[in-house]
Amino acid sequence: MNRTMITATNTLSQLQKQMDIISHNLANIDTAGYKRREASFTDLLVQEFRNQPIDRLEPQNRMTPFYIRQGTGARLGQVQMNLAQGSLKSTGRDLDTAFTAEGQFYRVMVPNEKGGTDMRLTRNGALYLSPVSENETMLVNSDGHAILNESGQPITIAGNVKTIKINETGQFTAEFYNGTTQTVNLSVVLVEKPQFLEQKGGNLLGLPDNLADLGVTEEQILTQLTGPQRNRISVQQGSLEQSNVDMSKEMTDLINVQRGYQFHAKSITLADQMLGLVNGIR
Repeated sequence: MNRTMITATNTLSQLQKQMDIISHNLANIDTAGYKRREASFTDLLVQEFRNQPIDRLEPQNRMTPFYIRQGTGARLGQVQMNLAQGSLKSTGRDLDTAFTAEGQFYRVMVPNEKGGTDMRLTRNGALYLSPVSENETMLVNSDGHAILNESGQPITIAGNVKTIKINETGQFTAEFYNGTTQTVNLSVVLVEKPQFLEQKGGNLLGLPDNLADLGVTEEQILTQLTGPQRNRISVQQGSLEQSNVDMSKEMTDLINVQRGYQFHAKSITLADQMLGLVNGIR
């Protein structure tokens, strides 16, 4: 296999991954609170041929490397989440909320396969009251996972709820028919380093299991907005944040990736034809 085939084959597999990322963005264009992913590429390995007779300084105005460089393909360097604010859609529903500031997420408790629970993050502000017992309900997301308070505990409401109010700082207040109220602060975190978050399914994000190997701590990635920092929270009741996926941009990126894929596939075909001609020489 010649170098052209190796370079094209290495790049084809990475372009396929980028197409998968774009397809995932398009599939979630109507998912509330979804944040698009962006892929960036880097060189796999570059070999430099020093073809000049003597070493000399590169001209100051030169825009390309002084020597001949030949690569071996490209690889997917990083897949980063774009936290840009999505548009807001008014629903008029009391339990629908939308963050109006970038990087803020609700904390959600999700059961794991080991019988325990894991903490997850979501921007989807569609909340519900799920019955726990005859006179008790729990605040959950659309998948039935418990929304946490600022102490990291599920929010349970005892009584027959009449009205619900969620203010700008994420304070949840339930008014009952007997005139009493229950107030609790929703747990909100600010994501400082979104590149460390992983998709956990169901439009939920989570921390990687190998934080120690990555050289970062949870505190460096997330900041819990409690106490005076709750004034930084910006929530709008009666609305939902739409995804920040731009269909026209995604389709343009998809066309560009497909053209690149076709180009590298064609280069493999041409290299194979050239090898056939060489082998056919008598």
